[in-house]
Amino acid sequence: MPELPEVETVRRGLAPVMEGQAIARADVRRPDLRWPLPQGMAARLTGARVERLGRRSKYLLADLSTGETLIVHLGMSGRMLVSGARLGAFARDHPPAHAHDHVVLDMKSGARVTFNDARRFGAMDLTATAALDAHWLLRDIGPEPLGNAFHEDYLVARLKGRRMPVKAALLDQRIVAGLGNIYVCEALHRAGIDPRRRAGRIAARRVAALVPVIRAVLEEAIAAGGSSLRDYRRSDGELGYFQHGFRVYGREGMPCPAAGCAGTVRRIVQSGRSTFLCPRCQR
Repeated sequence: MPELPEVETVRRGLAPVMEGQAIARADVRRPDLRWPLPQGMAARLTGARVERLGRRSKYLLADLSTGETLIVHLGMSGRMLVSGARLGAFARDHPPAHAHDHVVLDMKSGARVTFNDARRFGAMDLTATAALDAHWLLRDIGPEPLGNAFHEDYLVARLKGRRMPVKAALLDQRIVAGLGNIYVCEALHRAGIDPRRRAGRIAARRVAALVPVIRAVLEEAIAAGGSSLRDYRRSDGELGYFQHGFRVYGREGMPCPAAGCAGTVRRIVQSGRSTFLCPRCQR
């Protein structure tokens, strides 16, 4: 599933095409994705101008001139693809319709934004912008890891006394927004922290040191266009490249890349999900 860097990369790709532009026609081709789509969605989108394209955790947020916000979650295989607009030095013609093109937004500028989702684990909803923070998908999400509310004192306080493994704590969207399996594995390796350790048993100084590490990993991933594993594509259809810089994720049996470490990357399973670590340098 796309994590924060992938969703932020998509947002940045869509912003030049959508922000300040009106939706000439919305074509909603099925009644549901992961959940039912909102009633009258096509009519509510048609004619609306996108005032701002934002992101909260792993959700894209399009604030509309109608006073509503379109919430988009990419799910496992969802893609927001742009055609008919110049992106950088290239212009992409509208492709033929695809069986998994579920929502198509034709902008008045001539650009087209297509939500394609083969597995239909994605989601869309419309809600009043003024009540956005209270929406059931967003209301319990913790601070953004690249924002000012996520700082050393905050993370130390939230992990204090917790008996769950530190990896599970960092994956908890109520504690910090947008982190997923890949970037938590990478951040814990850089910080030298064993993902199996109880969150509340890690020294406060080590927890505090995690904050800049998490930020650095996310910023590097965004700069690389995210990580392309299986279905993820940027809005221009291209791949992200951060997976080529993974230190531990997916590198089972390979030498640990940490300076001076002679360990080997291992794969273990935590709560049914793969965790990659170096038992020698992560304590």
